[in-house]
Amino acid sequence: MPSAFIEARGVSKRFGGAAGVLALDAIGLEIGEGEFVSLLGPSGCGKSTFLRCLAGLETPSTGTLALEGRPICGPPEALGIAFQRDALLDWFDILENVLLPADFGGKRKADFVPKARELLQMVGLKDFAHAYPAALSGGMRQRAAICRSLLMDPRLLLMDEPFGALDALTRDQLNVDLHHLWLRRRMTTVFVTHSISEAVFLSSRIVVFSPRPGRIVENVVLDLPAERRLAVKETPEFLSYTRHFRHLFETMGLIHD
Repeated sequence: MPSAFIEARGVSKRFGGAAGVLALDAIGLEIGEGEFVSLLGPSGCGKSTFLRCLAGLETPSTGTLALEGRPICGPPEALGIAFQRDALLDWFDILENVLLPADFGGKRKADFVPKARELLQMVGLKDFAHAYPAALSGGMRQRAAICRSLLMDPRLLLMDEPFGALDALTRDQLNVDLHHLWLRRRMTTVFVTHSISEAVFLSSRIVVFSPRPGRIVENVVLDLPAERRLAVKETPEFLSYTRHFRHLFETMGLIHD
């Protein structure tokens, strides 16, 4: 496994004081630079809370979080984030939306226009740079949001159920698009999902969270080809992994046959 890029040591998070809700309990995890790690588990198990802690948007109640050995005390530099909702600004065209991180960072937006156009071309949105979000489908909007998260060449990309609201065909295509982007750029990616198949397709490693309070119950390195096409889902190896995780959720009482 690569040397630790992210280190979590005994991370717990409680909301509402001592008598409040314990969302995370004693999370210990190391993530190597360039890994694609999916956090897999049921709704309400603390996956998104842990992601927000990694982003510096929440502070752990106990334990420590570090990025390259430095404590995470706020949003790290070279961070990209994508959420379930694309959060595009309706009064900006797609190119302007992709350029927002440069604007927020106090950079000269014109310097990033070539990079933004390159990203849009990579995800098939070259011809929609000057369209407004209302003219785009949900999948196209989410592609634009991913481009926005990659504009500043993040070394760490955090994604919270970014494809959860999309239809199955669009979700499959965006899985392929994201996988190809990760192969080209190798940014460390932490991806929250409820989908077993999505997690297996995208990830180099899957970390399974228990129901609340979230604890890590399995940490599995996947032995699948680094470059994947949708046909990999039909292989015995892929199906073996999906059966394994489905059985794990059955033993936790989360899936009933």
